Order: sequence, then C-alpha cells, then structure tokens
Amino acid sequence: MKKKAAEQPLGVKEIARRANVAIATVDRVIHNRPGVSLKTKNKIEQIIQELNYQPNILARRLASRKVLRLATLIPKVSSEETDFWTLPLAGIQKAEEEIKQFGVKIEPYYFDLNDRKSFVKTAKQMLKDPADGILLAPSFIEESVSFIRSCSKLNIPYVFINSDIPQQESLCYIGPDLFRSGYQAGQLVHYCTPRHSGILVLNISREIEDHHHLLRKEEGLRAYFKDSKRPVIKCDIRQTDQRSIEKELSKALQHHPGIKAIFVTNSRVAAVSHYLEKKGKKDTLLIGYDFTQENVLRLDQGHIDFLICQQPQEQGYRGIMALYQSLVLKVPVEKTHFMPIDIITKENHQFYCDLYDFTDSPDKRRK
Repeated sequence: MKKKAAEQPLGVKEIARRANVAIATVDRVIHNRPGVSLKTKNKIEQIIQELNYQPNILARRLASRKVLRLATLIPKVSSEETDFWTLPLAGIQKAEEEIKQFGVKIEPYYFDLNDRKSFVKTAKQMLKDPADGILLAPSFIEESVSFIRSCSKLNIPYVFINSDIPQQESLCYIGPDLFRSGYQAGQLVHYCTPRHSGILVLNISREIEDHHHLLRKEEGLRAYFKDSKRPVIKCDIRQTDQRSIEKELSKALQHHPGIKAIFVTNSRVAAVSHYLEKKGKKDTLLIGYDFTQENVLRLDQGHIDFLICQQPQEQGYRGIMALYQSLVLKVPVEKTHFMPIDIITKENHQFYCDLYDFTDSPDKRRK
C-alpha cells in the first residue's frame, strides 16, 4: 500500500525551511555536532520528530566507500603579502573537520597573488586529476574564466569566494557586495571629514586591472559622492613594498594638499598608516579593509580609523559547505550570499579578535 504524499519522508531542506535556519545548522543537529544554541537545537529536533525524518546520509556515504574530493584554489600567504588569506583557510579547515566523516577530502592548492603564471600553472595541475567540486578565489579574471570553462566542460561545480565573476555559471558566490562596501566607506568619510575636503582612493596591487574587486569598491565610493563637489583622487600603486607605497603616496599628497581622507581598497591599509604616522598626519581619516593582525594592531594603536570587514573565515567555511550541500545532501544552494559589512573600530575590535580566535591579539601583544 502506497503512503500518502504527506507521509513521505521529507529531507534536510524542508527541516531547515520550517525551522528558518541554514541547512548546515540542521546537519549539525542531526549529527550531534557543536555550534547550535540549545533553543535552536530543540526546535530542529522537534521538527525532525514531527516529520519522522530518518537521516541516512552517513550510511550511504560509508556504504559507497567513495571519497568525495573537493579542491580549493586560493592565494598563498607569503612574506610579501598580508595575512588575510589565513582567515578563509581557517574557515575551510573548520568545514573539513565537520564533513570528513562523510568521506569528504579537501585538497588545497595555492597561487601567488602577484604572479598570474602561478595561477595558470596550478590550475593546469588541478585539471590533470579533476576534483568533484572546486572552491575558487578568482583573483585573475581572464585566467579564472579560462579555468572555470574547463571545469564546466568536465561538469565540475565551482564556488566563488571573496570576489565574483559576473555572468558565470558558478554554483554560488559567497563574499562581499563590493560596490556597497565602497559606498559604505563613502558614508563614513562624509560623516567624519569636512564637507569640501579631498578624498584619496588608493588601489595597491601589482595586478590592478584584474583585481576588479578593488575597482568595484572604488566605484561604490565614487557613487556616494556623485552629486557632491568633493574631489575624489585616485592613485594606483603597483609596487607593494613599503618604500614604493610611501613614495607614491607622498607624491599624491603633495599634488593634492587638501586631502583629509584616504580610502585603501584592500588589506594594505597598515602600510599607509605607517607613512601617516611617520609624517605626523593625525588629521587624515584612514579607512581600509580586513581583519589582519597588523591591521588590528594599527587600529588599536589609533593609526587606522575604520576597518571594513566581511567575515573571510565564514566565506571559506560557507564555500565548502555549499559544495557539500550540493554534492552530498543533494539540495540546491543559495546562488548569492553576501556577507555582512562590519565596521571595526578601536572600541569594538576585541569582539572580533575573539570571533576569529586570534592567538596574538593586540591586548596580548601589549603585555
């Protein structure tokens, strides 16, 4: 005798919908993993009982004995770069710990953020033994498009984190709304500086043309001031060592003495803060990105006014979980997941030190 449609077993997606939580949260409860409040856990367990849901994912995975291989392609951390990419990597590793029991293996690949050839070389290496799914930080646009076209031909799903490439068939994008974060920076400048003073936008990267995420942030700030008479000056610095940054910054400030705010479109804001401190420019508002250890220290010391952060650790975690949900749970994932725009100050940064589990927070360094 056939069961009525209403009596058919329902899946994780339906449980998540009824509980108004993420699928990953339901998965944590089903497999008794930490990270869910008692109230939410009780609510999910009640829905599971009501639906008579019988999880069999683990059993299926173990019975198949097949290893699901997920590959990540993100920039490596080096002495020439900031430590930003340690945070997405931490999120990736956290996700791996949660899902490895299902026979999921994560294979990390890295490229040099200042060398597009290293990206091409690593991408070719990955395609020799293709993974079942890929998490990608598409720093080099043209090379990334070529890579994901190869992935599409092989029917390999891929997820973008940190920056997106429009009009591509990615499984999803998890990261900042680049334009809005720049717009938010404009709002901070408007509130904190004289109405007719100049604003300097600094793009500090060897590959500025391809780092479209920097340019989108710049576009956002310019959009905020489009009906204003405030001058917005742009300076692209293509050598990322401290000496070159200071040299180009000095030129820009000499040519535009009315500048009272500097907006750095990536995590290299600490380098700018060192220059301003050296020159005694305490009246210049400084805004930049990312919760790196050096940036947080400079913020804590009062040399950076605001850091705009968009939860990079969570981006790495959610990127892997999106692949897991699609390939293991067989449920659709949200196409675009914009991370919150967090404004970090000297007064609230300690809460984020705790969140990101820094082992060397500014408070500890002062001791």
